[in-house]
Amino acid sequence: MRIGLYPGTFDPVTLGHLDIIRRAAALVDRLVIGVAINRDKGPLFSLEERVAMIETECAALSAETGVEIVAHPFENLLIDCARDVGAGVIIRGLRAVADFEYEFQMVGMNRALDASIETVFLMADARRQAIASKLVKEIARLKGDVSKFVTPAVRAALIARFG
Repeated sequence: MRIGLYPGTFDPVTLGHLDIIRRAAALVDRLVIGVAINRDKGPLFSLEERVAMIETECAALSAETGVEIVAHPFENLLIDCARDVGAGVIIRGLRAVADFEYEFQMVGMNRALDASIETVFLMADARRQAIASKLVKEIARLKGDVSKFVTPAVRAALIARFG
């Protein structure tokens, strides 16, 4: 069974993330969405809320593709999380060249820690390349329309959070 791990904070999950998840599901038999517990980033949504968003947004996609898609919270090293879930591949999304430099360093470190786990990069769809959770939160905080960037359920959660 080919198991992939797509890690991130998903605070909140965006249409860009869902695009990568959809395309990653075509590459593996089981896709684990690693929801990072990153206290340094000070997430807007709690871990439980982010996991629930992933589960809700991926349920239909899992049914449609026939690929098991599960959310898995983690706080340890990414490579240890990959081992914990039995992933042979880590999936990373790239939006722009700026992402590549950071990701290139991460791949080098992960390969030094465990060369048996590959990293695959998927480019975000051109319509989704500008979407960043940080910007989506800022737009929502300032009462802007985020409907082009997130699903209706995530939009509702953002509106509820910011009042």
